Amino acid sequence: MKIVFAGTPEFAAQAMRAIVEAGHEIVLALTQPDRRAGRGMHLQASPVKEFALEINIPVLQPETLKCNSVDPLRQAQAQEAYQRLSAIEFDAMVVVAYGLILPQEILDIAQRPGRRGSFNIHASLLPRWRGAAPIQRAIEAGDKNTGVCIMQMDAGLDTGDIVLLRALEIAPDETSATLHHRLGALGAESIVEALQLLVEGRCPRVPQESAGITYAEKILKSEADIDWNLSAIQIDHRIRAFNPFPGATSCINDEQMKLWNSRIPSADSYSETGRAGEVLGFSNEGIYVQCGIGVVEVLEMQKPGGKKMPAKRCLQALGLPEKLFRFHAKE
Repeated sequence: MKIVFAGTPEFAAQAMRAIVEAGHEIVLALTQPDRRAGRGMHLQASPVKEFALEINIPVLQPETLKCNSVDPLRQAQAQEAYQRLSAIEFDAMVVVAYGLILPQEILDIAQRPGRRGSFNIHASLLPRWRGAAPIQRAIEAGDKNTGVCIMQMDAGLDTGDIVLLRALEIAPDETSATLHHRLGALGAESIVEALQLLVEGRCPRVPQESAGITYAEKILKSEADIDWNLSAIQIDHRIRAFNPFPGATSCINDEQMKLWNSRIPSADSYSETGRAGEVLGFSNEGIYVQCGIGVVEVLEMQKPGGKKMPAKRCLQALGLPEKLFRFHAKE
């Protein structure tokens, strides 16, 4: 099949590579404009653009796909994209973590006679966790399972019919980084399977259920600061959900630390209780911290300007006895 592919991060590039390896032809790639990143703030191409250029796939990078934009440059970019999509021959569009809204006029191009429509890889078991951050919100909420949906796109926010669904279990020590990696692989396999169903003319479409709808709002940096008055379970979920972005934070001795990994320890691992945020003691690699309810074992931390390291070493490097450590707890 001839495919138009729209995506931006590595999660999308992984699916793009699988589509090419399965023998399909990507005739055009849409991805977000190059962004400044890193210490030097140099312009960096997206992983999708990098892969497209490697194998000579034409690339478009409009700031928007809305042809009615009030900005003349953006409007011109959107019109160019519309014209290119209207002119080229393709069978279906695949959209993965693109980052731009596809207006109805773009979706309509993929629905023209002889075309199969637009298909999206969404990293949740829809209708749970529609929206921008399904991986992080699933871990934050303590979900036991998640998965990948291949969805026939419509104008709504992740409301289209389900073509294919694959589930997986969320491990007790899962971070958003590790789950992102596993779901990326599953998504790549799933879109190839869905495209094969299209080729064979037996692609099912199942409307989403009306019950169980939840929305995965975008993760904000303001959410990163840990409230130690919450339960240990809630704090553990948040630390792991916010790895790698934005990274859970908390101040200790006036230094803001990043907390990258944690777990709930067994009850016999510690013997004392304390105030919320108080470090009760050290484990082999981590530290036990009192929460509003229960104790969390923080496993990996990072001090400003430093590297990620076992939490125990990170605190020991501050040079104070363990009993004097207490994370700032909100009043």
